[in-house]
Amino acid sequence: MPPQQPPPSGYRIPLSPEIPFPGIERSRGAPFTDADGKSPVFVGSALMQYSVHPCKIAPNQPRPCYVSYGGVEITHQGRYDLLPFVPEHMEFVKTSNGLVPPGRRPVKGGFENDGKELYHAAAVINGVKVPGKTGPHLGGCNIPFDGMENVLNDDYEILWDSFVAPSLWLSLIICTQVLEILD
Repeated sequence: MPPQQPPPSGYRIPLSPEIPFPGIERSRGAPFTDADGKSPVFVGSALMQYSVHPCKIAPNQPRPCYVSYGGVEITHQGRYDLLPFVPEHMEFVKTSNGLVPPGRRPVKGGFENDGKELYHAAAVINGVKVPGKTGPHLGGCNIPFDGMENVLNDDYEILWDSFVAPSLWLSLIICTQVLEILD
C-alpha cells in the first residue's frame, strides 16, 4: 500500500506546560535555533480560547510556547501542538503579501476567531530566523520575537508540504514522457 499524504496540518504531538518535551525520535530535529545560535526552536500551534495560532516552541525556556498576537509576543500557558519538521516532506518557500505560492500546499497552522486560515511562516528578525504565522488576510507574516509581534509584508517564507504520493509521481513521469513523444 502506497504511503498516504499527511493531513493538511501535518502530524502533531500535543503538549502543555505539564507534559515534558518529547525526545528527538518524536520531535525530529529543530528547524531553527534561538538567538544564542544553539538552543532549538520548533514550529507548533497554540490552542487559544476561540482560535488556534501558529507558534514558536523553545523547549529550553521555562515557558516554551510563544505566539504573535495583538501586537505583542505572548507566552502561551495552555495546550499547544508540536509539528515535527520533516525535511523530506516539508519546505519553507519565499513569499510576500500573504500570498500562497501557486501550485503549493501550505501546512495549516490554525485559524482566527472568525475562521480565517493561518499558515506557518518564518522570517529573519535581528539576524535570527524565527517561526510565526501568515494568511492571505494578514497581508504578510507576524513573527513573535523579543516581546513584540513583528509584522513583515515581504521577505518571509511559508511552510509547505512537498509530499507527493508515489502514484502522483508516476502520473507526472508518464505525462512528461507522452509530451516528449508528441514533440
